[in-house]
Amino acid sequence: MKNQELVLIAEDERIIRRTLQLKLEKEGFNVLTAEDGQQAIEMLESSDPDIVVTDLMMPFRNGLEVLEFVKKKESEIPVIVLSAAGQENIVLDAFNMGASDYITKPFSPNEIVVRIKKLILKS
Repeated sequence: MKNQELVLIAEDERIIRRTLQLKLEKEGFNVLTAEDGQQAIEMLESSDPDIVVTDLMMPFRNGLEVLEFVKKKESEIPVIVLSAAGQENIVLDAFNMGASDYITKPFSPNEIVVRIKKLILKS
């Protein structure tokens, strides 16, 4: 892993977004956060994260739209999608569009850190 990887978190639930941000910063990552899909896409236009973690259900633009934007911009960037239980059909769509992994809510922040590190080491 190179030093100070940049993680973009797109999550509309403030508590989840903030918890992930604090956990990842504690692990040595730089973190950008977006509270909706539109904000995430705007951040992707001006930054090059090493990995993107996106919720599927968000205001303005959903996680599939964020995923689609990432894959058009830079297909090698890994994307982890977060989904509520019962969204299996959307998760399958996400994998078909190039998602690297998915995690069902509720989840452990430690699990996300492990999965992020694993995907960054691969890329």
